[in-house]
Amino acid sequence: MLELTLIQKIAIGLLPILLAVTVHEAAHAYAANFLGDGTAKFLGRMTLNPIKHIDPIGTILVPLAAFVLTSFVFGWAKPAPVNDKNFANPRRDMALVALAGPMSNLVMAFAWAGLTALGVAGLDQAAWYAEPLALMGQIGIFVNVLLAVFNLLPLPPLDGGRVLVAILPPSASRKVAALEPWGFPIVLLLLVTGTLSFVLSPPLALVLNWFNGLVHLL
Repeated sequence: MLELTLIQKIAIGLLPILLAVTVHEAAHAYAANFLGDGTAKFLGRMTLNPIKHIDPIGTILVPLAAFVLTSFVFGWAKPAPVNDKNFANPRRDMALVALAGPMSNLVMAFAWAGLTALGVAGLDQAAWYAEPLALMGQIGIFVNVLLAVFNLLPLPPLDGGRVLVAILPPSASRKVAALEPWGFPIVLLLLVTGTLSFVLSPPLALVLNWFNGLVHLL
């Protein structure tokens, strides 16, 4: 990726970041509604309108600042409200709703890989759109893969933590679920100490390398 000014980074990175977090939360809402809980739909969250999902600080300011300063994207959106009492099988269905978010990010990474390939192909013809599209596509792949890998960490309230709570035996499940109020402070501690980067780097590099290989095949 070429050296960019701050304004260029913001202009190119804003759309992929907004889409990544918006579709992630919308996927939770759509999955919950499909499985019988219409809470998110009733509250207007079953939509791709980013205004309904974004937290001005967590969705825009923090991720952009983190990306510009460290190339690491960290942020949050308004969590999609889910009432597991409306599910036929609460433990299984909560796991499926949780997985819908990271899976949507991986689907978006495939779409950004296709757009990246279009941008790279346009570089040979010196097309005006080629470089911005290729750069935006690379950011889109990175942001979505990072969000998918990060959210699959087995720590509530992250999606991976909710899946872990759903599949553990009841006694162990309750102990893990009790960590939820401390989940965000734990993540911040891991981020500040560098432990989060240490944990995420191997799977992140593996998945990013796969998508970069896909771009060259398209």
